[in-house]
Amino acid sequence: MQIDDLRLAAALLRERSLSAAARSLDVTPPALSMRLRKLEATLGLVLANRTARKLQLTSEGERFGREAYELLLKFESLQESLQRDDKRLTGTLKIAAPFGYGRTHVAPQLSRFSRMHPSLRLQLDLRETPWPDRHDSDAVVHVGTVRDSSWVAHPLAANERWLCAGPDYLREHGIPKNPSDLAYHACICIRENDEDVTLWHVRSVSGSRKGSTLRINPAFVTNDGSVARQWAEDGMGLVLRSQWDAAPAVAAGRLERVMADWTFGAAPVVVLVPTRKGRSPRTQAFVRFLVEAASTMA
Repeated sequence: MQIDDLRLAAALLRERSLSAAARSLDVTPPALSMRLRKLEATLGLVLANRTARKLQLTSEGERFGREAYELLLKFESLQESLQRDDKRLTGTLKIAAPFGYGRTHVAPQLSRFSRMHPSLRLQLDLRETPWPDRHDSDAVVHVGTVRDSSWVAHPLAANERWLCAGPDYLREHGIPKNPSDLAYHACICIRENDEDVTLWHVRSVSGSRKGSTLRINPAFVTNDGSVARQWAEDGMGLVLRSQWDAAPAVAAGRLERVMADWTFGAAPVVVLVPTRKGRSPRTQAFVRFLVEAASTMA
């Protein structure tokens, strides 16, 4: 067996399908299927039962995947222990982040980080729900709360949710003052993280008025936050958007924040690190870099 066989077994244990495992290893599904058949022939065992729709590991496949994963961790630890006295960061650092925040903030910071550590290979995986999809990543940048004791969260930004609309829309339809006013406005909703997009939680900043949960009848729905913000800038309605994304448009006059004396909840930006990889020098260096960069922008 070769180390690529261990990576194959660990990927099959981690991913839900052969195609997902192939993507995580940067190979095609037919190539991965061929490698799996060759590995099974070498071992004289059936590691997985395959159908047109899914892949199911056998008990031998699950055991092999778990032990392959542990061996890969030991191999990585051996490399890092030998390199600990060397100031250079080497190997591969895998980062996952949401599309919008990843493009705007994470990608530029990774560019700076790569110039500081030229021997380090970087992989950035942008997706709609980086958490909890990318459990194989060294670090996951996430917008929102996370409750998982197996991951450590390092805060990057507080990030309130702002209710905004374009100046043209507000001139034509008026400015909402209270949560009850939203029933008479066109609302733009963003479908993300399997949440109910029609529920908006609101309470007064001062605490003098009771909080409530509003059932919104959305006029427009999209799964892309940038599209939703652009629709609001175009005067199509009100949008509830993260501060990090709305603030530049508000500063430029393309959007206006409304109902600022009400809070629609926070979606803090954090970088998540699995505790099992928390001692990796490259992961620690990246987290320190992100936290320091975020503090200078606050």
